[in-house]
Amino acid sequence: MRNIRSATEADLPVLQEIERAAGKPFADIGMQAVADDDPPALSTLREFQQAGRAWVHPNAEDRPIGYLVLGLVDGNAHIDQVSVDPEFLGQRLGKGLIDHAVHWSKNHGLQAITLTTFTEVPWNGPYYERLGFRYLTLAEETPGLRELRAAESAHGLDRWPRACMRAELADWNFG
Repeated sequence: MRNIRSATEADLPVLQEIERAAGKPFADIGMQAVADDDPPALSTLREFQQAGRAWVHPNAEDRPIGYLVLGLVDGNAHIDQVSVDPEFLGQRLGKGLIDHAVHWSKNHGLQAITLTTFTEVPWNGPYYERLGFRYLTLAEETPGLRELRAAESAHGLDRWPRACMRAELADWNFG
């Protein structure tokens, strides 16, 4: 799908670079703490990579310019992180990576895909809503999602409105 391939060990430091670059636009909207946040540790990225749930969208030289790491939370796929180098925004690379994760999830018998996100950041909640995700009410959040949200809150991310979202894989619109 769209030049997407599995991440390699050699890609992992590049994924951290992508994450740092993707964080910079948050500073422009007053979210400096998010912009300054460290990328996932190499050991964390390696866990996703070794589990076969880390994918990259490479450029013509095979250097990653976007990536997605997919977790499993309460029997559903969970987008732990999806980031695209800001130089390449507008090319639907993030959508391609999410489509790839949905395809993988369907092939593994999963029913839904979830994520947590900022609700008022245009390239977060509103973007995912356009793709087909819906916001979950607190009552709909599964124990694992509540645990993730608690960890995010402890990390200070609740300084800005945040929520869980979910998309049913059977209803996913590829492309």
